[in-house]
Parts: sequence; structure tokens; C-alpha cells
Amino acid sequence: MKKNRILIIEDNRVLRDGIASMLNEQADMHVVATIGTGNNVLLKVNQTKPHVILMDVGLKNFKETSVVETVRKNIPEAKVIGMGFVPTQSDIVEFVEAGAAGFILKDATVKEFIGTIRSVAQGENVLPPSLIGSLFSHVIENALKKGKGKLTNAVIMTKREREIIALIADGQSNKEIAQQLNIATHTVKSHVHNIMEKLALHTRLQIAKFSHDENH
Repeated sequence: MKKNRILIIEDNRVLRDGIASMLNEQADMHVVATIGTGNNVLLKVNQTKPHVILMDVGLKNFKETSVVETVRKNIPEAKVIGMGFVPTQSDIVEFVEAGAAGFILKDATVKEFIGTIRSVAQGENVLPPSLIGSLFSHVIENALKKGKGKLTNAVIMTKREREIIALIADGQSNKEIAQQLNIATHTVKSHVHNIMEKLALHTRLQIAKFSHDENH
């Protein structure tokens, strides 16, 4: 089994050691190093070649986003996940815009913590579910203003959700979409609800406009 190599940057030793111990218990994870400061991160990354870097957002006297930008520029194969207890929207927005692939709350469950790492290691972008409702519109707005790419770069969409967005843009009703995709109408309604939540939209017309903007 391939093991995801993980580097932890956390200035609280107890928390750092606890996270390392928890991750090393997973069959598909191996903590290659733990450090208490962001200094010499590139050197440590080059030495250990991690797949995932867990980085505390509260490092003292240190600009974490500059490390994220440097890592993404020089070692693009290394994915960065920010960690924080009570992060502000600006904390997370800055991390996302700097190139972080995910963010996790330090009071997340073990399942959520490990799941986030696995998803990011597989190439997904992950934000805490509890923050999505209030956060995505801010992330999207800022990403677009600063020319960081299309909306889908900031929002995680499943393959099925993308299919439904395209069909809504074609003017199809929930019943028509259900028939075409061979799924229940109530399942389509659930997907539409999730799409609206993720994109901070309120109507099918807005979803159709989103699809049009994405493809032009």
C-alpha cells in the first residue's frame, strides 16, 4: 500500500506529537517530519519530499501564506493543508488564494481530519463542511477579483453535480434530469440544493448563468 508522506508544521509540541501519533496509526500514512516553525520549510520539504504538508495558521512571527506560495511554486507536487482552531474567513481565504489545497479545524473529528488528508492527497480541494455556507461566496468573490481562475477552482463539485448544472443550463426540469440520468426526482432535488449551497446561489436561473460564465 502506498503511504502518504506527511510533514507537520505546528508550534504546539503536544498537539504536534499528538497529530503525528494519530496519523502514523493509519496504514496509508507516514509522518516524515514534524517542525515547530515555518523557518527552513523548503529545506525540510526537499529533504523529506512529503505528499501533504499540515501547517498551523497561528505560527508566531511568521507569514504562513508566503510559505504556501513558495511551496506551491517550487514543489507543486506537495499539497498544503492549513490548520486552525477558530480561523477567520480572511485566514482561510488567504490560504486558498495562496495555493493551499485544504483547510481543517483542529477540533475536527479524527474521521474528518484523516478524510481531509486523504482527499487532498488524491488531488481534491477540501474545506470544513461547517464553514462552506458562509465561506464559499467570500472565497469565490475574492478569487475572481484577483484573477485566480474560474469559480470551479474554488468550489468542490462532484461529477454528478456538474452533470446536473449542465442540464439545468439546457433548461431541463428536475423530472427531465431524473429521467435522463436514470435517478429519482428527489435525488435531483437534493443535488440542486447542494449545488446552490456550494455556490451561494438561490435560483436555477443563477445556476444556469454560472454554467454559462464557466464555459465562456
